[in-house]
Amino acid sequence: MDITEVMTSNVATCNLKSSCGEVANMMKNIDVGVIPICEGDKLIGLLTDRDLVVKGLANNFNVNTRISEMITTDVITGTKYMSVEQAADIMSQHQIRRLPIVEDGKLIGMVSLGDLVGSNTSNKETGKVLENISAPAELNK
Repeated sequence: MDITEVMTSNVATCNLKSSCGEVANMMKNIDVGVIPICEGDKLIGLLTDRDLVVKGLANNFNVNTRISEMITTDVITGTKYMSVEQAADIMSQHQIRRLPIVEDGKLIGMVSLGDLVGSNTSNKETGKVLENISAPAELNK
């Protein structure tokens, strides 16, 4: 199965000028735990709910702090040409729950662990991905 069949293609994004409060409210309103950060439609990073807590609140940042200080810029991505199984392998290998899908650096979609569960990927394969993602990093080396 092609990844474009299961990915979310209308992905909400923010930019580097967005504040912690804006991103947190966006996450709450659309019920997601990650927001891609883009310049135009080019993916430059991700901000997760965990980033807001660990890099933001734990460092006394407030709702007005720009997210540029806490985004993850070393992002693992996939392409629209990969299969669901290939995406699952990448997510498992890198212990990530979400995989941005890009074309020429431009964000075109997002695949989550939940998308894999809803695909025709076998329950055994999905279970393996979840197990690898959830395992402590040192166990997967």
